[in-house]
Amino acid sequence: MSYVGHGGKEIIERVITDPSEAAAKIRGLAKIPIRGQIAREIIGIAYGFFSPLEGFMGKADVAAVCDRMTLASGAVWSIPIVFDMSDSELAEYGIKEGDTVLLTYQNQPMATLEVEEIYSFDKVKIAQSVYGTTEEKHPGVARTFAYKDKFVGGKITLVNQPKINEPFDKFFLTPIQTRQKFAEKGWKRIVAHQTRNVPHTGHEWLMKGSWLQTHGDAPVEKIETGLLVNAIIGEKRKGDYIDEAIVLCQDVLRTAGYFREDTHLTSITLWDMRYAGPKEAIFHAILRTNLGLTHHMFGRDHAGVGTYYDPYDAHRIFDQLPPGALDIKPVRVLEWWYCPVCAEVAYMGLCGHTKERQNFSGTLIRSIIQDGVKPPRLIFRPEVFDLIMETAEKYGFGSPFVTDQYLQNRNPVFTLPPMGA
Repeated sequence: MSYVGHGGKEIIERVITDPSEAAAKIRGLAKIPIRGQIAREIIGIAYGFFSPLEGFMGKADVAAVCDRMTLASGAVWSIPIVFDMSDSELAEYGIKEGDTVLLTYQNQPMATLEVEEIYSFDKVKIAQSVYGTTEEKHPGVARTFAYKDKFVGGKITLVNQPKINEPFDKFFLTPIQTRQKFAEKGWKRIVAHQTRNVPHTGHEWLMKGSWLQTHGDAPVEKIETGLLVNAIIGEKRKGDYIDEAIVLCQDVLRTAGYFREDTHLTSITLWDMRYAGPKEAIFHAILRTNLGLTHHMFGRDHAGVGTYYDPYDAHRIFDQLPPGALDIKPVRVLEWWYCPVCAEVAYMGLCGHTKERQNFSGTLIRSIIQDGVKPPRLIFRPEVFDLIMETAEKYGFGSPFVTDQYLQNRNPVFTLPPMGA
């Protein structure tokens, strides 16, 4: 069965599953080692998370993204997906247009790259158009300026499928597998919740509010509306939540009964956040379109960083798109807080006690976790808090937050098996 993804194109899958075919394809190819970001993006391309992309972008696509927020084909796209190499690397490996090379990761073959184009591009232009700034303290700008001399565009083919390690293995679903899961559940409307955090009750009500908006006027005889929590797993910074805590704590909201079994699902996507605010909101909408979702929740300061974006820029950018540019509906959610007057979690669009409100402060949440004293249920569900502490001991070397020890010694999210294994 075929599935239609972003841009009206069939979901891309560029994966060789037959070991003998894979071995024959890579025989004699020059080997190019790659870093983690590129490896994660190869997985995104090969399994169709980034459809309609079949490989790393050429110059025309990057220019279109910067100038018009589209691919050269006209399909909406907001963040360049590029493979950078230095001039010295190109010379060392003797790479030229028309070649096919083997990209290796963790000292194992991973994917072939058909070198269609080697080009340079103004990194300042990329930064300004995608992030709206050229200040290097913006993490996305810093990532852009760190790109090497040239970009190499061309189709990729995954020749060695990654082994997703515990506890992530049960949460990794390709776009086709995700759509099959939705069909099994009988979901007709599915809303995405984007996350890089463990859930406190403010997050929980964001999800419940977006589910209610998505369910809307659907028939009541049978619930056919689902919520997909899609956790972004990628490059970690000190102080982030550890990945294991994120996915397991999101899932426990279902197993502990705070969401019904037939309305909630947790999955992961491998992606290094760019913190591009509104432009990343568009990218997330494209990604979740490919996963088969019909709706996407966008809250306050979606994918933002610092004060570079207005808290609701990610809401407004969808109004700039032409009709039909995306096959997913944005669910634009305001803030949730605890209201002591209402004596409950309240919503910005309904509660008038704005002076009395108590926000779910990130600093407060972190201090509660670091203290290790179980907080009131109004802040954390007890099952979530207990699991945060358990994952800290099991996976985080005693901390639920990323430390140097975690970065150096953690079990990787995925590994590449020896070819033929």
